[in-house]
Amino acid sequence: MNKYLIFRTDRIGDFLVSAILLKCIKKNDPNAHITVVASNKNSEYIKTFPYVNNVIQLNNDFTSKLSVFFKLFKFKYKTIIIHDDKKRSKFISFFLKSSNKIKILKSQEVTHIQLIKHILQKMNFNFFEDSLNTLTHRDIEKSNDRNLVQLHFDEKWIFNDYIEKFINIEPTEIELVNFIKEILNKNEGRLVITTGFNLPDKMSKIKPSLIDLKVNLYEGLNFLELEKITSKSSVLISCHGAISHVATANNIKQIDIIDKSYNYGKWTNHFRNYKFLYRDNFAKLSDKIIDLI
Repeated sequence: MNKYLIFRTDRIGDFLVSAILLKCIKKNDPNAHITVVASNKNSEYIKTFPYVNNVIQLNNDFTSKLSVFFKLFKFKYKTIIIHDDKKRSKFISFFLKSSNKIKILKSQEVTHIQLIKHILQKMNFNFFEDSLNTLTHRDIEKSNDRNLVQLHFDEKWIFNDYIEKFINIEPTEIELVNFIKEILNKNEGRLVITTGFNLPDKMSKIKPSLIDLKVNLYEGLNFLELEKITSKSSVLISCHGAISHVATANNIKQIDIIDKSYNYGKWTNHFRNYKFLYRDNFAKLSDKIIDLI
C-alpha cells in the first residue's frame, strides 16, 4: 500500500480543486492511502470524502506544527504534494521521508487543472475526465423538480462586507424583491434562496416578502448542508466561491458573478455548464442574469 500526503491548509473551495487530484490518484492506484493535512476551515468537510483515508488539522501555531510533524514523521510516503503553497506546509514537508516531493507555486501562470495534470505527470499517473465528478459518492436524493433555481445571496453581494475594490453590485431592497419576482416569473415559481453562515441584513429585511412569495430561505447552513441544496438544484446563481465548485462537480448549470480585476480563469478553466457575468450595477446585472436562466 502506497502512502500519499497532500497539504491543503486553506479553504473548502481550494480543497474541492484538490479533490479532482485525489480521485485521479485513487483511480491510478486503487490501494492508495491518502492523508490530507488540512486547516480548521476545511478539515471537517474533508473528512466526508471516502477517498481520503486520514485528515490531520494543522493550525498556524508552534504547538500544532510540532504535533503534526511527529504524527507524520514516522511514515514514509510515496509522494508528498504541497498543494497549498504555504510556508508552514513546506517547512514540515522538508523533514518528512518521501520518494517524491512536489511543490505547487500559486504564482504559476497556469490554471489549477493544468497544475493537477502536471502533478499527475510527475507521478507517472493519468488524468481521468470523470474525476471532475468529485461528489458522486454523496448519498443525496435528487429533487423531482428538475428546474429548481438556487440563488446564493451571501456577503459577496453586499458592498461594505466584501472586497472594496470590486464593483458594487448591492441591490436596494426593492430591487432585490423585484429580482426575485422576475426569477419566479421566468422559472414558474421554482426558486430557493441560500445564504452564507450569516444572513445579510438586506435579505433579513425582505423576509416578509419572501413568505408572501412562498420562497424558501435557508440560512445559517454549514457547508455540507449547503452542498446538499446545491446538488438538488438545476441552476445556481452566485458570486464565485466554494459553492461554485459544488455546482461544477455535479455538472449543474451556474451563473457566476465575478469581477474583472481578478483572474478567475485559473479556477474555472475546467468548469462545465458554466456562464459568468462581470459585476455591474445591479439593475443591469439582474437583467443579464434573468436572460441566462
